Amino acid sequence: MANDTLDMPVDMNRFGGRLSHIAAVVVCVLFFGACKGSLSSDPPIHINPNMDFQEKFEAQEENSFFADSRAMRAPVAGTVARGFLKEDDAFYRGRTADGDLVVTNPVRVTATLMERGRERYEIFCTVCHGSAGDGNGIIMTGNYGYVPAPTFHTDVLRDAPDGHFFSAISIGIRSMPNYATQVPVADRWAIVAYIRALQRSQNAKAADVPDSQR
Repeated sequence: MANDTLDMPVDMNRFGGRLSHIAAVVVCVLFFGACKGSLSSDPPIHINPNMDFQEKFEAQEENSFFADSRAMRAPVAGTVARGFLKEDDAFYRGRTADGDLVVTNPVRVTATLMERGRERYEIFCTVCHGSAGDGNGIIMTGNYGYVPAPTFHTDVLRDAPDGHFFSAISIGIRSMPNYATQVPVADRWAIVAYIRALQRSQNAKAADVPDSQR
């Protein structure tokens, strides 16, 4: 009988699983046994203390190296953050190198740009200038006491350079405030492109429509 018991095969997977369970229990016991629940005045153990104790000056700290003893220094004059060097005057300012308003939108006009311009126009411009760009937005027709917004469908504004509309959005014009903080530069040009589309749609001729769509 004893010999038969010794000859029985051993299930190694089952045996290994039991060892894993036993090891897990031992680790848990040791871990929770170390938590005594008491406070200690000993400094904490830092595995890598390099980042905890850096040689640096904190905000508002004194630094005797400088004559004014200020550790906090202003950036060097002319410093520009990475990615914020706006060298393209036509795109960022709507002006040429000579300071004149750009005649043509510097952004390539695509269907995607036009759709973006329509969306932004309806959010920021429609309330004053109206959906058709005729100056009959809800604020203008609701007797709120605002100075009437101009219609885009006059010869003066149809002949105005694209930079004129970009400038109005960027820095404001007459009683219109600027929208520089609400509308990013690229979106301003998208709005300009959509305004041009509104002007053509309200003053279109049969010849403007392709033969296949007449």
